[in-house]
Parts: sequence; structure tokens; C-alpha cells
Amino acid sequence: MTEEQRRSKKRKRGHRRKEKSISGAVASKNNVSSSTIVATPAKSSSKSSSSFLDKMKARLSGGYFRMINEKLYTCSGDEALKYFKEDPSLFNVYHSGYQAQMSLWPEQPNDIIIKWIKDRGPSLVVADFGCGDARLSRSVKNKVHSFDLVSNDPSVIACDMSQTPLDSSSVDVAVFCLSLMGTNFPSYLQEANRVLKPRGWLLIAEVKSRFDPNTGGADPDKFVKAICELGFASTSKDFSNKMFILFHFQKKEKRKPKGIVWPELKPCLYKRR
Repeated sequence: MTEEQRRSKKRKRGHRRKEKSISGAVASKNNVSSSTIVATPAKSSSKSSSSFLDKMKARLSGGYFRMINEKLYTCSGDEALKYFKEDPSLFNVYHSGYQAQMSLWPEQPNDIIIKWIKDRGPSLVVADFGCGDARLSRSVKNKVHSFDLVSNDPSVIACDMSQTPLDSSSVDVAVFCLSLMGTNFPSYLQEANRVLKPRGWLLIAEVKSRFDPNTGGADPDKFVKAICELGFASTSKDFSNKMFILFHFQKKEKRKPKGIVWPELKPCLYKRR
């Protein structure tokens, strides 16, 4: 073999080694990329699964809230009391859903009522009909009697709001904040009339759609007229808020109301999904 043939053979061996080295590097790179591609979908799938479960839980919770909400608007206070006595946990489900709904409102009616009470001093005795989490009681220095269908707090009295344990003419302010829900709501207002002192205040905040005659709601003027016939004077009606109406009444001297015609308040029902 000549010297030139030996050099040619060495050059060929060198080319083969270089090709193998490049091929191995490419293969290694491909393996890394492949493992990375496999791992990424696994993480994405886990996050997607968690997000799906959260959405399903929220949907189920919302469904329970709508079911309970419809029940409370379409039954009497006594029936609602029995309903929650049979399963008190439903009350927590309802109020969790209620808080979620209220968090979407730009302004809370309870905040306005709390400010109104604070502006008039701590000497006024308050009855909070349908107090929920008793936020009003925690927010003012006044003596507050808190009533609702279930009590998860020692300060809250569980009862039908048409039959409270208060003495007649014993409170200065009666509050109904989004709580005229039962079909027998006039009996709640009659109870408020009983426990209020002469010249005591009745404050009512209600969902605005319940007082829209164009969509099946009650005529607000007829509602005001009925309460005035019960023994109150209307001092103000605030329709400025997008979500709720706020009424202020002051109790007159004692009188015996007769034959009051109460308008039917439209229940807040949700569309089936």
C-alpha cells in the first residue's frame, strides 16, 4: 500500500468518527426534547383537571343555593324554619351562596343601614329580622336583637320572624335587609309593628326587581300604602341603587289596622341551567 493510499484511508476513518459523533449528539438532543414534551402535558393535564373540579364544585354549590333560594321565596316562614331544622347544614350552603352573590353587588344595603344607625347613636335598640351572619350586630355599639331561621352564633335567636320573643314596644329600629322572603311576609311586618315603640323606625332593603311592575314585580306605591295602613308614615324611598330599593318608615301612635291589601312580592328565582 502506498503512502497516498494510507493517508486516504485515515481520512475516511476520521470522517466516519465525526459522523457518529454528530449523530449521537442529535439523538441525545432528540431524547431530551422528547422527555420534555412528555412531561409538559402531564403538568398541564393536572392543572386542567384541578380547574375542572373547582368549576364543578362551584356549579354544584351554586345549584344548591338556587334550589334553597327558590324554596325560601315560595314557602311560609314556618315551613322554612322546619326545612332548616331537618337539615341545618343547608343554612350554611345557602349563606355561602348568598355571600357569593352579594360580592358581585357594587354596594351593600347593609352598609347603608349600618351607617344610618351609627349616625343616630348607640342608644337605639335594634331588631334585625333575617340577620344572616349578624354583621349588623357586630358593626354597631347598639343593643341588637338578631333573628334568623338557624342560629350558628350565640347572639342569634332562631325563630319564625312572625313570632319573636321580644316584648311589645321594646325596640327603636326594626331592620329587614333582603329578608322579606316568605309568602307570609306581611306577618313579619306586623311583628315588627308590634315590637316597635311609637315613633320607632322600620328600615326595609329589598331587591329592586321585586318592585318592578313591568316584569311582574309589585307596585312600590301599593307596598308603601299597605305599610302605612299598618300604622307607619313613609319618610323616604331610595330607588337610586341599581340592585336594591331602600324604604324608611316611622311608626305612628298605636292604631288597629284593618283589611290591608298587601301586594304580592315577586320572588327572586333563577333560570334553570
